[in-house]
Amino acid sequence: MNLKGRSFLKLLDFTPAEITYLLGLAAELKAKKKAGIPHRIHEGKNIALLFEKDSTRTRCAFEVAGHDLGMGVTYLGPTGSQMGKKESIADTARVLGRMYDGIEYRGYAQTIVEQLAKFSGVPVWNGLTNEFHPTQILADFLTIQEHFGGLKGKRLVYMGDARYNMGDSLMVGCAKMGMHFVACAPEKYFPDPALIEQCQAVAAETGAVLEFISDPDKAVPGADVIYTDVWVSMGEPDSVWQERIEAWQKTLGLTSEEKEIFAGAGCAFFGKSMGENEKSLEHYLKRLDYVIDQVRGEQKEKQKVYQTVSVMCGLIIILLFL
Repeated sequence: MNLKGRSFLKLLDFTPAEITYLLGLAAELKAKKKAGIPHRIHEGKNIALLFEKDSTRTRCAFEVAGHDLGMGVTYLGPTGSQMGKKESIADTARVLGRMYDGIEYRGYAQTIVEQLAKFSGVPVWNGLTNEFHPTQILADFLTIQEHFGGLKGKRLVYMGDARYNMGDSLMVGCAKMGMHFVACAPEKYFPDPALIEQCQAVAAETGAVLEFISDPDKAVPGADVIYTDVWVSMGEPDSVWQERIEAWQKTLGLTSEEKEIFAGAGCAFFGKSMGENEKSLEHYLKRLDYVIDQVRGEQKEKQKVYQTVSVMCGLIIILLFL
């Protein structure tokens, strides 16, 4: 299969056979790296990593991959280029396309990565936009494939805000690969209806199943994979955390104390320093442990009552027979 020159912007652009090919190639290159076999198949090529959003894993993954394949890699961070400031996206694309053999973009609107692909004249890879994160899905599907031996029919339950890149991309990927996708979230956080309709059309061809469930007790049973994600997406203000807790309180029937603990734990990630965050999070986790212990104690007491009632019922039945 020849995908030379193709941009990788979203999984909707690729057939199940092409995605299977990419996963197979990834597995092959991973095995070579693990065995210490050089695979510098793109010696002399150069790529640019254009990041409007900071990242540790995505940046390092692309840099190491580029070096492993023999390529020169240039990182342009949020303050490293004039794109969108003193020059248009199209101008940036044309400049980079004349110097580099490929461009990776991580940032905001999907339209930006689409424009980079349109005007650069070289392959462009989507390392995350607000709408899609296809490279992450390839990595996740490779992991699932390694664990189970295949993807077809596997039930993947996504628990998180399903309106953005991860919920969208997992749904698309599962539809393409004939998997059973379940989005578990309050209804207002389900994926965009237009995208659901697109994926349902794909699922009709691949045998995939797509479900959207608000109750975790109904969504999780039978899952092969449970995929969790943050409830406050990158770029959103920390004030929306309270709104997300309110939405889940109705679904899960949280007590006011449990709601306050979850809200506090979430806001602990928005402190001024790592030490402050850890201290605050530790405080809320201890409180949560205490609540869990209380519930377990109540369950034990109820279990004792149930056992006593069962014994008494048994004795009554015996007496009736006698």
